[in-house]
Amino acid sequence: MRQDAVTLERFYASPLGSAAARILSAKLVDLWGEANNVSVLGLGYAIPVLDAFGDQPGRSVAAVPFDHGPVRWDPTGRGNATVSVGDLRLPFPDGQFDRVIVLHGLEETGDPRAYLREIWRVMAPEGRIVLAVSNRAGLWSRATRTPFGQGRPWSRSQLMSLLSIGLFQVTASASALYMPPVSARLVTAAAEGWDAIGRIITPGLGGVVLVEAVKRLYAEPGGGAVAPVAERVRIAKPAATSRREKH
Repeated sequence: MRQDAVTLERFYASPLGSAAARILSAKLVDLWGEANNVSVLGLGYAIPVLDAFGDQPGRSVAAVPFDHGPVRWDPTGRGNATVSVGDLRLPFPDGQFDRVIVLHGLEETGDPRAYLREIWRVMAPEGRIVLAVSNRAGLWSRATRTPFGQGRPWSRSQLMSLLSIGLFQVTASASALYMPPVSARLVTAAAEGWDAIGRIITPGLGGVVLVEAVKRLYAEPGGGAVAPVAERVRIAKPAATSRREKH
């Protein structure tokens, strides 16, 4: 069973949740750079990191699971940009989105392969996806009072394998949230410092693993076997084939 929206909103409104959103947003911007005039889909509860792009995207949609309950998000001032969805059928046409971010989505789905396959369907050719998932080896996956302590945590290698099976080619990966999951000002105010130190001392123990991949129309042998681990990655803009006239 998934968490409800009230619990998630309350967490991200807290100092600890705000610090977590700040760290994860910075990682996403590092991976994707600017998001000018592309269509972006957030799945699970990705609103805290979608906010990092403001009104840059040509289209931003937050697809929130039915179980979360009603959620409102208006990034541009033009009305609610959320839609309630099921895991195995998204209400979007094939090839709709250039970029997809999944946060608090994969851990609680009942069928990860089918979930990812449906995401693949709505992505444009050469579209890019980032899975931001609780790290099995990190402290946050044990912090049951936070959203990261719910559902099934994953390791980097498990995510890479899942993406490869799902016809994605892994392009980059990173870790985040090295601060302990406690609401102490000493921790939340210095979240970036905790991450900088953690990447050096305990590089595999970040609370969240982020893996970026590109949609492929066919499977390349060993295509998901290598994932460069990077803290700052400049990714090329989506290929021309992924751009469509926006209506």
